[in-house]
Amino acid sequence: MSRVVTRSINDQTGLRCLDLVQTDAGSHIWLECRRDPEDSHGWRVVFYAAKEFASVAEAWSDARERVAWLDEEMAE
Repeated sequence: MSRVVTRSINDQTGLRCLDLVQTDAGSHIWLECRRDPEDSHGWRVVFYAAKEFASVAEAWSDARERVAWLDEEMAE
């Protein structure tokens, strides 16, 4: 499955991010990731959309409802 990140939003600490992703089927999903500075693994998925969405706007709306830190980041 081919996926393309269409938007990536980081929190102020740089330790969390949310990626909006378009799948090869043309649907959209989102992934919340985190990284730990002491771990060389890089980003780890900690939460993700429970379904695929027809548009990036729908995926973004769902992510904003479910990922609490997004509202804090977007307010600034």
